[in-house]
Amino acid sequence: MTSPIPPHSLPSPVRLLVAASGTGGHLFPAIAVAQALTESSYEIEWLGVRDRLETQLVPKTYPMHIIPVEGFQSKPSLKTLAILGKFVLSFWQTRQLLKRGKFRGVATTGGYIAAPAILAARSLGLPSVLHESNAIPGKVTRFLSRWCSAVALGFAAAQPYLPGVKTQVVGTPVRDGFLKVSPLDLDVPKEALVAVVMGGSQGARALNRLVRQCAPLWLEKGLWIVHLTGDRDPDAQTFKHPHYLEKPFYDNMAGLLQRADFAISRSGAGTMTELAITGTPSVLVPFPYAAEDHQYYNAKYFVDGGAARVFREKELSAAQLQEAVLDLMRSPQILQHMATQAKLLAVPDSTQQFADIVRHYIR
Repeated sequence: MTSPIPPHSLPSPVRLLVAASGTGGHLFPAIAVAQALTESSYEIEWLGVRDRLETQLVPKTYPMHIIPVEGFQSKPSLKTLAILGKFVLSFWQTRQLLKRGKFRGVATTGGYIAAPAILAARSLGLPSVLHESNAIPGKVTRFLSRWCSAVALGFAAAQPYLPGVKTQVVGTPVRDGFLKVSPLDLDVPKEALVAVVMGGSQGARALNRLVRQCAPLWLEKGLWIVHLTGDRDPDAQTFKHPHYLEKPFYDNMAGLLQRADFAISRSGAGTMTELAITGTPSVLVPFPYAAEDHQYYNAKYFVDGGAARVFREKELSAAQLQEAVLDLMRSPQILQHMATQAKLLAVPDSTQQFADIVRHYIR
């Protein structure tokens, strides 16, 4: 009979601070990896910003620490001094937190919250691991990646922007629900052709307006539309049709994308990962004000792979979008080919690959 392991000989959990804030593109990969690490003796706490998405998603699962950091504006102004002051305070608070909490390191998915976290870890001689999900790395990644123990990438296209940095392409982690069959709980006929419209976690007013202009003809031709508008759309609920289902958000995104025949969407890295995992063809309209146009380059990667079509918002008319979608509706073979190509771009074990990198450097 095996003797029980004495309590004092059990391995102590590895305390890890996860810094992820803002949009779903930063948060969902971090949450997926945190869940994987929690299953292997990691004790996770979270670094976030007040009034951002993480304050809704994280506190039920992980202790959260709030810092006042903000993103720097592109043009210097008087407000820049206040932002700089908040950055210095955020660095100091994070450094004290790492020391006081006896954390072994930091894992981050980029964005401006990554800067004080990486610098604080560096100042204490602690390892930090960064995940960059976009095809064009953000400024924090480009400036601070050299000070990280390792950088995991969502796209191989990002590597040339990080010369001399230890990188590994792992794809972008997704929530567990995307890796298994998730039934759709909407009242949509099994034989219906379904399009999902989504503008990312913050919605997309311009895209919403274009879709509503196009929707009557699409619906007349037999399409069902699930339109996720975000919660800041001034035109919400102004268009009605039995086959047009409008929601600000929808929790079962895995089931919706698995069921959809194609998507009309922005092209944030998190969205692109979900489209690939579910093999969903897409018509992409990148957010035109994304930093360094990174959403366009995310989309281009899928277009080059045969999984999507892309349109610049400023050059896109309702007539063009209407015809592009009608073309897909008339072409089941093209949709099937795009779905196959999207699947080829997926990295199903991305979460484990990124978690393995964290385990290697922070243990």
